[in-house]
Amino acid sequence: MENKGSDEVERLKTKFLSAWHNVKYSWALKSKTSFSRNSPVFLLGKCYHFKAEDDDSLAEACYEASDEACDEDLVTGNVEAFRRDFASRVWLTYREEFPPLTGSTLTSDCGWGCMLRAGQMMLAQALILHFLGREWTWSEALTLQPLDTETWTTSAAKRLVASLEASLQGSDRASIPGAPPPAQLQGTAEEAGAHLREMYHRTLVSWFGDSPSAQLGLHRLVRLGMALGKQAGDWYGPAVVAHIFKKAVEEATDPGLAGVTAYVSQDCTVYSADVVDSHRAPGVGQANAGASDTPPPQNSQASASSLLDSRAVIILIPVRLGGEKTNPDYFNFVKSILSLEYCIGIIGGKPTQACYFVGFQDDSLIYMDPHYCQSFVDVSTSDFPLQSYHCLSPKKMPFSKMDPSCTIGFYSRSVHDYERISQELSKLLQSSAREKYPAFTFMQGHGRDYDLSGGLTPEKREWPFIRDPRRTTATAGDFVLL
Repeated sequence: MENKGSDEVERLKTKFLSAWHNVKYSWALKSKTSFSRNSPVFLLGKCYHFKAEDDDSLAEACYEASDEACDEDLVTGNVEAFRRDFASRVWLTYREEFPPLTGSTLTSDCGWGCMLRAGQMMLAQALILHFLGREWTWSEALTLQPLDTETWTTSAAKRLVASLEASLQGSDRASIPGAPPPAQLQGTAEEAGAHLREMYHRTLVSWFGDSPSAQLGLHRLVRLGMALGKQAGDWYGPAVVAHIFKKAVEEATDPGLAGVTAYVSQDCTVYSADVVDSHRAPGVGQANAGASDTPPPQNSQASASSLLDSRAVIILIPVRLGGEKTNPDYFNFVKSILSLEYCIGIIGGKPTQACYFVGFQDDSLIYMDPHYCQSFVDVSTSDFPLQSYHCLSPKKMPFSKMDPSCTIGFYSRSVHDYERISQELSKLLQSSAREKYPAFTFMQGHGRDYDLSGGLTPEKREWPFIRDPRRTTATAGDFVLL
């Protein structure tokens, strides 16, 4: 009886905390993000200029995230191009009312899952590069509506009241309503190309759905974390998330993901032979990849034969860019990284919040924010809505507020591609390390050649950034996310 009463108290506490987080993160304030006319804006390797060619009179902001773009007569077409490009990136945020996570009664990740969501966004960008290419933009990107503060706040308040009433009565949360039947796919021959790209886009988003069957969804990520002593509701650092996503990509069973794998650096060192091996190793089920509904990689330079014996590699590099705060000497290095088209962004954030860095202007980072609670979407239907997976509102943050612990991501399509990337990054690292240590390094050979993990167990060798679960103190590499 005593255990039963204790379990009931824990259930009540979980429901109350979940309800509070749902309200806290359902506020959608119409914050205005200002961009200068006089400085270029970089977004995942793309450069945009907002200043009119013959107008020097307006030096203030020309773009506000929640408002319309400036008068087209005053600026070049780059404003609209930037808005379309940013809104085409996949936006993954807190969700609620999804099926309970493994080993818990949680049906929302509000308040604790922001680093996992940031990691999902970075991985989604890698898959966009792989399947659709960097030039791809969503056809409906500019039709998105800004978030409405009043509507969402009212809805959140209603959810809080309903959840508290259900908790006090000891009843379970309302079940998720059934999804509408899938609509018949329609299209004409003229729309075939656009329809095909949309199908690829939709398939990619569905891999990040909030259900146990989603290949790269929260449920699977939490399950992989359980092997490390982590539970749903725990906090994750950027290095831990990198290793979880490596496992998730390697264990994905969808044939469309057989041509992609992931590599995580060891102690801020990328071992080239290990990356090359990852490129060349055959993927499980790769022979059947042609039968999948997912597209072939967008690579005009690669032949069909080379694609059959080569996988793309998502390179994840956990780093620390300073002590308690990010060292200002690394600011230009971060700018250089985000100026590369094969960079898929940086996951990190402020000391108490995780986010996904995608670009910069002057001394401010541009990021996508996962701290917004949205309702569960059933991605198993063929026509599930995509609007909640894209955002019109970029946010900016001074470089000085960036937490030093982060993970940098790159996409390498082939061995030849990796050779070019490693050469370019090595030059960049060399020039940035004249007065300090480089953020990371490249080494020839395999990691095992240096016997860095000779005394480690297989589990610790696989997860070098995971701290001992018996320790209660946080390490410098993992900051607490609220």
